[in-house]
Amino acid sequence: MRDALTGKCLCGDVRYSLTQEPLGSGICHCTHCARQSGSLMSMVCVVPSNAFQLEQGELTVYQDIADSGNTVLRKFCRRCGSPIVSELLSRPGVLYVKAGTLDDWHRFQPKLEIYRSRAAEWFPHFVDVTSFAEGQNG
Repeated sequence: MRDALTGKCLCGDVRYSLTQEPLGSGICHCTHCARQSGSLMSMVCVVPSNAFQLEQGELTVYQDIADSGNTVLRKFCRRCGSPIVSELLSRPGVLYVKAGTLDDWHRFQPKLEIYRSRAAEWFPHFVDVTSFAEGQNG
């Protein structure tokens, strides 16, 4: 790994590190990710579950039923509400770290885009990004 990857929530109560480079990164335009992020979409970095190390603080968990119908554990800072990581029970062994919480977030460019059919019409189409109109079986 190039440099240690670290991240935190808005207030700094929750801090974490990644012991491995992300397996990939992507954008989700589903309704639930948009609402949780407070934006039009959510960008995440996919990491093996054992690569995510909570260094400080506690994560609160909200159990959600995603647009796909699958259960998602959305984990966030209990103090400031910043979303940190999501765990899809249908995909054991990986976590979806909210890219904006990484200290070095600009390092990652999306390679995958899901629920593109739900993106705003004016949202740009990315070059070299694999897009799916809906989910990717998740």
